[in-house]
Amino acid sequence: MCNGSSIHGTSELDERRRRLTAFLDERGLDALWLARPNNAAWLTGGSVVVDRDSLVGVAAVGYSREAGFRALTNNIEPPRLRDEELPAAFSVTAVDWYADSLADHVAAVSPTPAAADFEVPGFEQPDLSALRQPLAAFDIERYRELGREAAVAVESVCRGLSADRTEQSVAADLRAALEARGIAAPVVLVGGSERARQYRHYTPTTAGLGDYALVSVTAQRGGLYASTTRTVDFDAPAWLDDRFEAAARVEATALAATQRAAREESTAGDVFGAIQRAYEAVGYPDEWQHHHQGGAAGFAGREWIATPDGPETIVQPQAYAWNPTVQGAKSEGTVLVTETDIEPLTITDSWPTRSVSAVDAALTLRRPAPLRID
Repeated sequence: MCNGSSIHGTSELDERRRRLTAFLDERGLDALWLARPNNAAWLTGGSVVVDRDSLVGVAAVGYSREAGFRALTNNIEPPRLRDEELPAAFSVTAVDWYADSLADHVAAVSPTPAAADFEVPGFEQPDLSALRQPLAAFDIERYRELGREAAVAVESVCRGLSADRTEQSVAADLRAALEARGIAAPVVLVGGSERARQYRHYTPTTAGLGDYALVSVTAQRGGLYASTTRTVDFDAPAWLDDRFEAAARVEATALAATQRAAREESTAGDVFGAIQRAYEAVGYPDEWQHHHQGGAAGFAGREWIATPDGPETIVQPQAYAWNPTVQGAKSEGTVLVTETDIEPLTITDSWPTRSVSAVDAALTLRRPAPLRID
């Protein structure tokens, strides 16, 4: 029986097969093998991970014209993979754990020419981000669930914070709340008032929270990634509200520009230009230089990060996670952009929100506002 995230419907696998066939046709290949966790999860909905520190999983899942969907692994893994991680359409072939490496196993059985997302002798190793975009309808449904549950977990911890808590203790609670929902947390940032002003990446330390806290999380389940930030105000300086408002308006502008760019099939660089103009309009013209602004999300924390000359084509339907910062403040969420809608995925009705407007478009969005705790 597949796990709750696994792709198991015929129509779902048919969609993946269509993309894979087009990929193989375009490159004149006979097979593609995926062993990096996010790519394997894109194909199967399941996990090939045992050691979270490893860039490559314990199995390679793939598709070939000759044999269809397959999984190659060692003899330790087949029962669990079949029962819990792989759709029934996947055949599983194993070698003894002490014999061939995974790369050697793939090279020995795969038709050629072939590609893989990890190093296999004689195989191409292409960038697969475009293969994962845009999101399929069933990806979007799973994304909505992930975004909602990640937001609930983060907010449940944030509502219980106090000024004397340490950043590290908060980070531990966040990981536990997410893990309890079957969600991994590759990024957990907690910055108290002193360090959130000093650093854009406030990796947690033993420092206390102080006057306010920024909590930023990237959550992952079933290969999908959702990023979100919350601000908790104990006795914040007066400037925090103004800076949060400015960052939130930049985020709204980025999302309006993203939807416009998707309609026009323009680029990440075009959206970045709108972001730069938004910073100037809200009175912080140089802030974009001090931290990246985010980009497309999906089966990576960021499928790409926008730059001033970024060539990536904006697609829809796709998730985007823009994360503008103004020193000491941040606005970030994962949002589904379609031709007709901009749908926040990491927002709930139990956290205070603020309606903010794009600086150059008729778009107003609800964004999570600072939560005051007395």
